[in-house]
Amino acid sequence: MITVVGEALVDLIEGPPGGPSAYPGGSPANVAVALARLGADVSLLTQLGADPHGRLVLDFLAANGVRLAPGTRLDATPTSTAHTRLGPDGQADYTFDIAWRALPPSASTVDPAVACLHTGSIATFLEPGAAHVAALMRSAAATISYDPNCRPSLMGDPAAAVPRVEGLVALSDVVKVSQEDLAWLYPGRGPDEIGRAWLALGARLVVVTLGADGAWGSTAGVAVSVAPMPVRVVDTVGAGDAFTAGLLHACGAAGLLGAANRDRLAGIDGSGLAAMLTFASQVAGITCARRGADPPTLADLPS
Repeated sequence: MITVVGEALVDLIEGPPGGPSAYPGGSPANVAVALARLGADVSLLTQLGADPHGRLVLDFLAANGVRLAPGTRLDATPTSTAHTRLGPDGQADYTFDIAWRALPPSASTVDPAVACLHTGSIATFLEPGAAHVAALMRSAAATISYDPNCRPSLMGDPAAAVPRVEGLVALSDVVKVSQEDLAWLYPGRGPDEIGRAWLALGARLVVVTLGADGAWGSTAGVAVSVAPMPVRVVDTVGAGDAFTAGLLHACGAAGLLGAANRDRLAGIDGSGLAAMLTFASQVAGITCARRGADPPTLADLPS
């Protein structure tokens, strides 16, 4: 079982004349859907409004086999949105209308049967809910997965964001981060330098996605790089989230999820790590070839 914690929202993606198209989204929700499509038993702890946008997201989650975790808030507060503008190269730029409220008492613990708790993005820095998410990360007897998925328009000064990000890295076993996020957090420093620093904080595995240059991953013992899957990019919406899901799926398939497997995760060899990154890159590549956050199933992946 995998539990994902964080925001679910509606992406209002600009397109042809006639107004933006509405797609279910939010980084954690995208990860949950991508995991479910890959066959995981996954639940999502999130917050949605009792409005048409909320119903759109709920229907999408149900259709993809994602369960709502205990403590999910469904109330009169409007469902969060992200207005998404796509550049000529398919890169996405976001403007948010979002709230992340305190989690209820029913969300104060993680089911002991959960092998992996994944979180990240807005839910890990927007108060008052962010403090509760950090508490879940500290208390869960599971593999902890974290993707900062930085949102500069909401996070403000990167120098102020770094201590929070590093504090969450120190609570995590698997950290996946984009090259763009690292450039915002640590201008002028290379991904491999930051990756090694994050391993020293306590992470077992750090993976950096490098866009057209593929991905780099490292444990304390090995570091590998893999090429991206060659695709015609439609847009990059949800691609990083699909990569995260592919990475966690590969960890699970290799028997590396669960608190009891932390040492095995830290000791993975170079060929095993390269295979995991290649799989995750394929999941992300197929998502880039589709409009919106539309990750593949296992049947869609190369055999």
